[in-house]
Amino acid sequence: MLRFVAFRVLQAIPVLIIMSMITFAIIQAPPGDYGDYIRSMMITQGNATVAVADAAAEAFREQHGLNDPLVVQYFRWITGIVFRGDFGHSHFYNRPVSEVLGARLPATIGIALICHLLATVLGISFGIIAATRQYSWIDTTLSFIAFLGMTIPRFLLALLLMYVLAFRLNVQELGSFYSTRYLMQDYWLGPFQFNWAKLWNLIQHIWPVIFVATLGGLAYNMRVMRGNLLDTLNAQYVETARAKGLTEGRVIMRHAVPNAMHPLVAYQGVIMPYMLTGEIEVAIVFALATIGPAIVASMGIGDVQVTATLLLVLGATLIIGNIIADLLLAVLDPRIRVGT
Repeated sequence: MLRFVAFRVLQAIPVLIIMSMITFAIIQAPPGDYGDYIRSMMITQGNATVAVADAAAEAFREQHGLNDPLVVQYFRWITGIVFRGDFGHSHFYNRPVSEVLGARLPATIGIALICHLLATVLGISFGIIAATRQYSWIDTTLSFIAFLGMTIPRFLLALLLMYVLAFRLNVQELGSFYSTRYLMQDYWLGPFQFNWAKLWNLIQHIWPVIFVATLGGLAYNMRVMRGNLLDTLNAQYVETARAKGLTEGRVIMRHAVPNAMHPLVAYQGVIMPYMLTGEIEVAIVFALATIGPAIVASMGIGDVQVTATLLLVLGATLIIGNIIADLLLAVLDPRIRVGT
């Protein structure tokens, strides 16, 4: 098993390197940089003439190496990460990128993990219920919900939900984790800062994000579980278990469900990036202080190192998820690890 793990990790390293190169090149492809943002802000605010703004923008580019070739900029950024753990400096936030990442990544991963857990538990449960009641009104209703969850874009569903909350239900303080009365307090200091009122206030603010981001994964899990379980219930060993006199519930939960879950076990390793992207889409709509709005803002103003680092982290979660999926499959099927 150790050999299998080492082989998968070594395979992931060149993939991560190539991905970082492609990401950095794509980010730099559109015209303009942070110097152009400085120029436009100086002119818009009336603080300088066009000539002075052009000179300030050019001076900024020279100072921060934005005029260097793309290859030089990439190696300066990637070597800082590898050898010094330095992700660069954010010009817009005026602080190290690691601080921007540390302030937004925990909330992003926390919400994504909650969505992952809910999508897995509810999706598998609904799939079992739908398969054991095939063609009933329950099966039809759950299948219709799964169809909607897989076809409606998450950003569109988030926009519709925001419209209902803001303009129909008159919900206040959308776009934050806590109400205004809690903003002056720090809620990430550990268990000594915890109480139920704060937790309930947090749930009231983030449930729309969790609902929309969870729906797609829940729908996929439910459809896969339903289809696999229907096939498994017709297998010969299930008929044999019934012929031996086992109750239907024992036949389903003890014999059919574990074998129907194999594709879902493989999927769980790669669902985390899907949940992260779902959280990012919804967080952009609701303007929550997570990775999503930071990526959009940094791309719009040319804050390259912030954008590249955030996308690199998201790519790393995809690679880690695939490794986890490989490990789970290797545990279930020895032929996989023997083949390496």
